[in-house]
Amino acid sequence: MAEKPHLNLVFIGHVDHGKSTTVGRLLYDTGALPEQEYRKLQAEAEAKGKGTFAFAYAMDNLKEERERGVTIDVAYKKFTGKKNQFTIIDAPGHRDFVKNMITGTSQADAGVLVVACKEGPQPQTKEHAFLAQVMGLKQLIVAINKMDEVSYDEAKFKAVQDEMKKLLTGIGYKEDQVQYVPISAWEGENLAKSTGKMGWYKGQTLVDTLDDLKAPALPTDKPLRLPVQDVYNIKGVGSVPVGRVETGILKPGDKIVVMPSGKTGEVKSVEAHHEQLPDAKPGDNIGFNVRGLEKKDIARGDVVGHTSDPPTVAKEFTAQIVVLSHPTAIPVGYTPVFHMHTAQLSCTVTEIQKKLDPKTGGVKEENPKFLKTGDAAVVKVVPLKPVCVEEYKKFPQLGRFAIRDMGQTVAAGVILSVTPK
Repeated sequence: MAEKPHLNLVFIGHVDHGKSTTVGRLLYDTGALPEQEYRKLQAEAEAKGKGTFAFAYAMDNLKEERERGVTIDVAYKKFTGKKNQFTIIDAPGHRDFVKNMITGTSQADAGVLVVACKEGPQPQTKEHAFLAQVMGLKQLIVAINKMDEVSYDEAKFKAVQDEMKKLLTGIGYKEDQVQYVPISAWEGENLAKSTGKMGWYKGQTLVDTLDDLKAPALPTDKPLRLPVQDVYNIKGVGSVPVGRVETGILKPGDKIVVMPSGKTGEVKSVEAHHEQLPDAKPGDNIGFNVRGLEKKDIARGDVVGHTSDPPTVAKEFTAQIVVLSHPTAIPVGYTPVFHMHTAQLSCTVTEIQKKLDPKTGGVKEENPKFLKTGDAAVVKVVPLKPVCVEEYKKFPQLGRFAIRDMGQTVAAGVILSVTPK
């Protein structure tokens, strides 16, 4: 039995438009959320007087796991269609959604943008869509939800579809990158199955639409890049770094280098779920043991590569960013915390080169003095200590970041070019 092609999905959209319910319903209807687990969630939701939120709880228990972030195999939610298998990389409905979307260890191959039919697109809908566009999300499915609230009316669906088409082409999506599907997550209509409540709709269910998406080829032909999540000290074995292979292949006998320190060693063994592996490919969460490396030589945020093609250590980099929410303004010289792959460190914005128009992507202003909420811009950044990053075009997984300040995600961005140290 050949493995089905695999895609990572991110669910985005306004917080009250039924994102969580859509995810929970999708998991339940495809058999990924067991009946008893669903019943438990339902009871919990009823007890809180929020029957309709039963599904939402399905995703909430992931939050704690993600914040602890210790397990080698993070419990992402998976489900399977007829052709593809999927991993949902974002617990929807959380305020820190954006940070998860960008530093979410994996890259989303496609997004599902949930819009409630009655309310239509809201400011947050647009913001999330623009972010998806800036972050390089090329395939989008717009799920027009809560069709039950408008009595499954075709005209209402068409109206929201037209509004969304305008909005999305306005921020740079091409028509062939977007598909529209009417659903009712609450009644389970047209997610995994259809009971014909929308006889006028001739398209596919949400799952079948997802099934038609093309899975990306695994980046096994690229050089090895493995950001370190943690380092364990295991009695009798020594130090075992843990992380996820983003690109390339790691196998026992490989000569590796840890950047930024430049320490080298030879891989003795690679394992996942307490089993030795002959090799680790992109997407694998693994632990590995290295001859010649001590615990002090490697830490969270470091990136492992082969000695023949070491990861890039940045002296500075140029990036395209979107300011999501800042109470005042971001001036030149601003030094917040950047989250890039598994690294977190302070960096200084040394130049604001140009402000972009979110609607067209064109240049709005050269060398502005500061940026405020909603602005998109190209900036130059200098990390305060050595860190490995790569160009987004070459290594998407190591070319994205979120900027955090005052306990929130202030901005998000992708790296356009790197000046190596």
